[in-house]
Amino acid sequence: MNPPTNPADILLAHDRWATGQVLDACARLSVAQLHTRFEIGLGSLHDTLVHVIGAMRLWADVLGLRPPRPWIEQASRRSAAELRVLYDEAAADLAAVAFAGPMDQPLQRERQGVVSTYTRGAVLTHVTTHGMHHRAQCLNMLRHLGVSPLPPSSVVEWSRAGGPV
Repeated sequence: MNPPTNPADILLAHDRWATGQVLDACARLSVAQLHTRFEIGLGSLHDTLVHVIGAMRLWADVLGLRPPRPWIEQASRRSAAELRVLYDEAAADLAAVAFAGPMDQPLQRERQGVVSTYTRGAVLTHVTTHGMHHRAQCLNMLRHLGVSPLPPSSVVEWSRAGGPV
């Protein structure tokens, strides 16, 4: 299968692959390491990944024109395997609704009583760059935990790997 060439397809495929690389690295950590507190981002690998998964679910609901599901709680101490299951479900859901309409389709999100309008293209770009932002934080946390080599995560590394979807 040829790697995608459409930028929106690349954003989604790369995001799924790169976050999967981080989750694979987390699977080799102890529970204590997964929950180690850092002065960055949401404070731990666990909490950062839960946040990323929650955001993907929220934006998939926006893209799917569905009522928002409840936010997944960070207080629960999930294993890396449980995070992987939640992530795979969220990524599959996001991919399923990503192209349900044209990229210029206006979509609305209500937050704290304020309704904002975004295009489908803006939502896809946001959710994937949001994931990239937090993956960088995860890579820093993994580095501080002594993980070496760090998992690959760039679009160039994804492309060298054959652009897996």
